[in-house]
Amino acid sequence: MKVEFADGNPLVDAAQIAPLMDLDVIGFQALMQSGGISTGVERGTGDDAGKLRLTFQSPLWRVRLTCAQDGTVLTTARLKLTRSTPE
Repeated sequence: MKVEFADGNPLVDAAQIAPLMDLDVIGFQALMQSGGISTGVERGTGDDAGKLRLTFQSPLWRVRLTCAQDGTVLTTARLKLTRSTPE
């Protein structure tokens, strides 16, 4: 997997992220448009300078991609989120 860049901002193909969140592309896009998936970008400093960490979070999943400066994905982490139930 490789992340592309437009004007210095990372672009990730929905077809690459959707399966990591147990979604199809249409479901992923619908959640993105409705605000059901939040995203974040962290740029490395010091020893991690040039690296990026991209985070995608839905109500059920958090997916993090750590990328090299050229956009090559170095690591992918998936965490299934659990909902706490009211007492």
